[in-house]
Amino acid sequence: MKTVRNMKRWFTSLTLLAFLLAVICNWSHLVSSKKPSDEEVAFVNDRAQHYSEMGQEKLPSAVAAAAAAVKEHQEVKTLDEALLKIESLEQRLKEIEYRIPKKYPEVNFLTYKDRKRVLITGGAGFVGSHLVDRLMMEGHEVIVVDNFFTGRKRNVEHWIGHENFELIHHDIVNPLFIEVDQIYNLASPASPPHYMHNPVKTIKTNTVGTINMLGLAKRVGARVLIASTSEVYGDPEVHPQTESYWGHVNPIGPRACYDESKRVSETLAYSYGKQENVAVRVARILTRTVLVCIATMAGWCPTSSSRHSPAKTLLSVIGIMAPKRPGTPTGASEKKRKNNIYGSGKQTRSFQYVSDLVDGLIKLQNNNYSLPVNLGNPDEHTIEEFASIIHTMVGGKSHIIHKDAMEDDPQRRKPDITRANNILGWQPLVPLQQGIKKTVEYFRRELMRSKHSERNLHDPAEAGKLKTTTHSTSLL
Repeated sequence: MKTVRNMKRWFTSLTLLAFLLAVICNWSHLVSSKKPSDEEVAFVNDRAQHYSEMGQEKLPSAVAAAAAAVKEHQEVKTLDEALLKIESLEQRLKEIEYRIPKKYPEVNFLTYKDRKRVLITGGAGFVGSHLVDRLMMEGHEVIVVDNFFTGRKRNVEHWIGHENFELIHHDIVNPLFIEVDQIYNLASPASPPHYMHNPVKTIKTNTVGTINMLGLAKRVGARVLIASTSEVYGDPEVHPQTESYWGHVNPIGPRACYDESKRVSETLAYSYGKQENVAVRVARILTRTVLVCIATMAGWCPTSSSRHSPAKTLLSVIGIMAPKRPGTPTGASEKKRKNNIYGSGKQTRSFQYVSDLVDGLIKLQNNNYSLPVNLGNPDEHTIEEFASIIHTMVGGKSHIIHKDAMEDDPQRRKPDITRANNILGWQPLVPLQQGIKKTVEYFRRELMRSKHSERNLHDPAEAGKLKTTTHSTSLL
């Protein structure tokens, strides 16, 4: 019986084996005889070429190796094998792309004892984003908080994903709980069109927002720098303006929402310093005023460089810099060739380049001096002079039109920077002409953009390279 059973088992096994061998042989013959059509071959070649180019032009060596494997498509004998290989390579490329780290500027390395966690409110704005670049390049951990009212994510997008960088969409009018070593409180609209657009919001940002930042500094033992303004001096009766001058401000004028709330923010800072022992620094940035349209055209309002928000008034004037695009109506082009000066044009301002301001802010933050410090350029010139400089630089056939003066517009503005020089060893270094030239170049490129991909990129590694050892006052 056992012998019969064993024979049956062997017979069944041999039958199954023979059947499987027959199936495999027939399938192999069927597949080998199936030849792809010309269209199918073209499709395979096109996909292989596509991934080959990705490996050579876009992706690093790891992906290039995968693309090299695609070239083996000539060895594929059947369409099924080709499609399976393409699908496999597509998945492999996706996996490799996820593993490829984003390229960032090379930053300095700081040890744990030297590296600081720095919070910058308004860090996606004009001054804030340049400060972010400088601190990131130095090797610190930077946390940007911005509600994007006047700031733009684009200003700091090149740092998103970096291990030392964090971006938080938040309005400082609401409390913020975070652990930091230093705070730069730059959050506030700074130009009249912006802060007059919502005066109550401006006041809340500079008062309630400042209270929240001072409260945060108290809780975590951080040092906080308050970005104040020359507007605390109002329309000054003292010239040049020193930090000891109390100012001449209209408390109910159109600019009062900004002027007076900044004065309150200073009062709050020193009240927290006296009552709660919070380490405070106050920088009075000279000058933070949007002037006539022709002056704002170059971005020197108040602190020039790229990234300044091109307001409607700015665009209406800066149009003389951009070549007329095909299809633009003649009348529309002509409207951009009238440059307005509000008032006589004899009012004066003093402008600094943003890299100088960033230097001053960092030096003040890391200094033990706690009284207010003017950070500005004492090189004073009239609005008419600035208009002439910019008009000469950008060219065009524009002409200047004088309009009624703005209410409470300061007639003279020149900082006394003796304190900054003596205490911080700071003074502006970038010549006016050089700064305006860089700014005009930025806006010219910005105006020539016709699609999102034509990015007007900024290299953080270039920050501060405009510095010179001598300060030029030559203008005309």
